Amino acid sequence: MLYRNSIRAIALAGALLATMGAAQAFDESKYPDWKGQWRRGDAGGARYDPSKPREAQQAPLTEEYKAIHAASIADQAAGGQGNDPTYTCVPPGMPRIMNIYDPMEIIITPSTTHIMIQHIHDSRRIFTDGRDWPKGFEPTFAGYSLGKWIDQDGDGKHDVLEVETRHLKGPRPLDPAGMPTHEDNKSIVKERIYLSKAVPGYLHDEITLIDNAFTQPWTVLKTYARNRAKYPEWQENVCASENVLVKIAKETYFRGSDGNLMPTRKGQPAPDVRYFQQTPK
Repeated sequence: MLYRNSIRAIALAGALLATMGAAQAFDESKYPDWKGQWRRGDAGGARYDPSKPREAQQAPLTEEYKAIHAASIADQAAGGQGNDPTYTCVPPGMPRIMNIYDPMEIIITPSTTHIMIQHIHDSRRIFTDGRDWPKGFEPTFAGYSLGKWIDQDGDGKHDVLEVETRHLKGPRPLDPAGMPTHEDNKSIVKERIYLSKAVPGYLHDEITLIDNAFTQPWTVLKTYARNRAKYPEWQENVCASENVLVKIAKETYFRGSDGNLMPTRKGQPAPDVRYFQQTPK
């Protein structure tokens, strides 16, 4: 019995040492300091290209998708929701996730970089363990992301995270105006994420979108500012609990404070109630 207990103790000690060794293998000093809370670094709202106005993004859309975008803007001007389904709590998907509607936290581990964002399922996993693209992966709004750390300065410390995201599903418009991506969902999103050398406390995400709704790859630069608070506040965001818009067939209505439906645009038809028993007047 004593012999068996000794073997078990040795095996347990070996397992603990292996676990400790694996933990110590992650040298945090070789990775950039992206800790803390990050917020959108420009004051222009959730535009896909922060450097251009909302209505003048100059996206290289094909003629077909220019028409879809124009129709979305016209419908929103008339009180509709246009080509943006996120009002129903559908996730925005990649690359719109990186507009960061809610504060972002980045957690770096040896095999995975986690991007944590509360807004409608916006969190991401970026695998940096050298794996290949999966076979038979079911597409998601966030897609499947593979990353690679780069020591751009040659100083022995990683400073750039290169990422490629595939296996996406839609719809995934790029901004609240309904800037469309192609319905075939064959988008490829490439990113270079790195700290700003010019402005301390700023993080850049250089995003290149390859999509059949565009005549050429479209590259934009997004900037995030680190919250300087020692203990930043992380608020809960539950879209379904706050949503007052109700979609019935092809129409969207507003749920008033009294619980009754209200129109969202002038001349909007009432919902079709053919399957409800009508109360005689």
